[in-house]
Amino acid sequence: MQNLIYILFLVIFIWTLYDIWTSSLDSGKKILWTILSLILGFIGTIIYVLVGRKR
Repeated sequence: MQNLIYILFLVIFIWTLYDIWTSSLDSGKKILWTILSLILGFIGTIIYVLVGRKR
C-alpha cells in the first residue's frame, strides 16, 4: 500500500512538471514553478494547481 502512495505521488509530480512546461506561461515562470515543485515536492504541486495553473 505504501508503494502505491509513492507511485501516485510520483505520477502527480510528473504530471505537474509536464503541465508546467506545456503551458502558455513565460519561461521565467516555468522555471520558477519547476524549482518550487522540486523543492516543496507534493506541497509545491498543490500550490501550483491552486495558484499557478490557468483554468
